[in-house]
Amino acid sequence: MSSALDHKKPATATAPAGSARNALASMLRLRELPVIIALVLLVLVTYLINPLFLTPQGVKDLLLNATIVMILAAGQTLLIITRNIDLSVGSMLGLVAFGTGTIFSAMPDLPIAAVFVIGMAFGALLGAINGLLVTAAKVPALVITLGTLYVFRGLNNAWAGGKQYFAGDRPDAFGALSVNTVLGFPIITMLAILVVAAVAVYMAGTRPGRDLYAIGSDPDAATAFGIKVSKRVFLAFLANGALAGLAGVLYASRFNSVGATTGTGMELTVVAAAVVGGVAIFGGSGSVTGAALGAVLLTTITSSLTALRVDKFWQQAIVGVLILTAIIIDRVASLRTAKKLRISEARNV
Repeated sequence: MSSALDHKKPATATAPAGSARNALASMLRLRELPVIIALVLLVLVTYLINPLFLTPQGVKDLLLNATIVMILAAGQTLLIITRNIDLSVGSMLGLVAFGTGTIFSAMPDLPIAAVFVIGMAFGALLGAINGLLVTAAKVPALVITLGTLYVFRGLNNAWAGGKQYFAGDRPDAFGALSVNTVLGFPIITMLAILVVAAVAVYMAGTRPGRDLYAIGSDPDAATAFGIKVSKRVFLAFLANGALAGLAGVLYASRFNSVGATTGTGMELTVVAAAVVGGVAIFGGSGSVTGAALGAVLLTTITSSLTALRVDKFWQQAIVGVLILTAIIIDRVASLRTAKKLRISEARNV
């Protein structure tokens, strides 16, 4: 009797240990893990050198700096996963941000919620233009969006000219979105987190979201399986434009002025955030959560090096090194996976 019980004890004891090992192994395989580790180490080292880095206001500034890039990176991820890219997001943000200032100047009593809807609709229209050109003309997204980057920027220059809208031109309640906090988080940062969570659920938990991964992995195979590739890619551009529109409205709330040059150069930071966050530049893998973490890491690097009084040139150089490292690691991982598949197929034969 006691002997039978003794034989059962090891099985029940080792089960939790085995599941713990599996959980640890799964965690170590996370593409986002290196980003998290780098972020923690960066914050820790900066704090040890400059304790003022993590004051309440310092933490709030870190969150605010990452907010806009997080939203843009979420939209960019939808495209990169499908082997596409949008280089015009900075120009779209600039157009919507200046448009937001124009709306408040002309209609100061317009509800803030209506401004958000108008801004996202404007961004969606710009994104739809990109999506239509890419899917209908069958021209690479890199070429199309490089062109629309200059077109949208030119439209903003013609529209804005030398005019700027300042913080005093907007309602106090709109500016308060970047000042007031909830549980220590600025309101616009909470909104960005909700957006990232919603897009992450869409990508992982819905059929259209999973179709984007299939398209990025093998467009021809996706077509053979009945996935409407052009439709899915077009909708991804549309969604990316809507998120750029949202980011443009939040930019107008976050910063003191908007004008013709608003958003210039942001497209490179956004693409870098997605790639550094583990989104494969060749498509087919990655996550919105990783892209958001990449955005936080990049903006924190800038804040950290500024706090340490490091020259701006080195800030750009470090970001460049991170991008190259992420691409090389992803490429090596892809080659190793392909090699394992070939070995496995050879054994099965």
